[in-house]
Amino acid sequence: MLDKLCDFFRGKRVLLLGFGLEGQSSLRLLEKMGCAAKVTVWETYKHTTPLPDSSEVDVVIKSPGIPLFGNTDPRITGQADLFLQFCDNKTIGVTGTKGKSTTASLIHHILVNNGKKSCLIGNIGVPPLDVAGELEADEYIVAELSCHQLEYCTASPRVAVFLNLYEEHLDHYTDFAHYRAAKENIFKYQRSGDVLIRGEDVDSSAIEAAKATLRGVHNLHNIAIAVKAAKVCADITQEEALAAAYSFAGLEHRLELFAEINGVKWVNDSISTIPAAVIAAVTAFPETDTLIIGGMDRGIDYSDLVTFLHSRPDINVVALPDSGHTIADKLDRANVYKAADMTQAVARAKAVTRRCCVLSPAAASYGFYRNFEERGQHYKELVRK
Repeated sequence: MLDKLCDFFRGKRVLLLGFGLEGQSSLRLLEKMGCAAKVTVWETYKHTTPLPDSSEVDVVIKSPGIPLFGNTDPRITGQADLFLQFCDNKTIGVTGTKGKSTTASLIHHILVNNGKKSCLIGNIGVPPLDVAGELEADEYIVAELSCHQLEYCTASPRVAVFLNLYEEHLDHYTDFAHYRAAKENIFKYQRSGDVLIRGEDVDSSAIEAAKATLRGVHNLHNIAIAVKAAKVCADITQEEALAAAYSFAGLEHRLELFAEINGVKWVNDSISTIPAAVIAAVTAFPETDTLIIGGMDRGIDYSDLVTFLHSRPDINVVALPDSGHTIADKLDRANVYKAADMTQAVARAKAVTRRCCVLSPAAASYGFYRNFEERGQHYKELVRK
């Protein structure tokens, strides 16, 4: 794979757009290969700033978090695109609005627990090109792929898993159709013999809730999808795949039951950024009597969540700014509380919760925290104090 990458970059002038995890990874790789004519780094970029013209730059490697709002410049690529173009290993790509990390991790867990060599990369926290020089020929690649990573892809994985699609990331895309198109790149460039697994087509009725460590109907569906993907890409039976899947303990910040204090359960679902995730969380923990919601308001439609909360007057709602306050204004009842920040929210939750409190924000963390992980960690720290 390194030889193919070096041939691609040989003599070219490269612009790294953004310098987070992937930007730093790209620079390390380019410096290691030493085949590019010039490498320039733009650590910060605003979409109002034009890209250099073609007389200055041959290739633009965009970091996932940089919004370009529909820019179709053919020079733009990204780590996921480069990896999918030049990696010869069998790659299983996973995308969807919700459940990407859990399902990708499940597939990896099933493969490893059945004696297969597997590497988990992508949006899970490992830049794809970090492993470009380390892969063995018989190693499977499981890639969690966000819409931002897929947006400029011109190649698709051998096995594409498309979990679901909800309104999301409207601060990054021109409209929902643009967001959908980015997601659909996971299968758009598949070739003859490649496989597409759509979540809506997978039957999860054979998954036994009593055997699964993951809670929630949606997670039983994730297990079913992961089992199907593992069977498709490797020589693993249904029984072998299920046995491994049932031993998977789950990921941090995703319906994470992290504490039980004085008979009260505390659940961290900080990954929740859409209304459907909140409804799934309460379904998974029916004993929930307090919800902490709210975060960055990105113009998402919260009407379904408001309707759901109207149907559950027994649930205390502790609302964080900004979106939480908007939702709170639509709930006319005494057990709805506005908090200025997470510290106030947890204090209120401790005062009113008798059975189970779930942090499931239905909103992004940006503007208040660096990411959902930092938000979840802060919540857990406050609860444990």
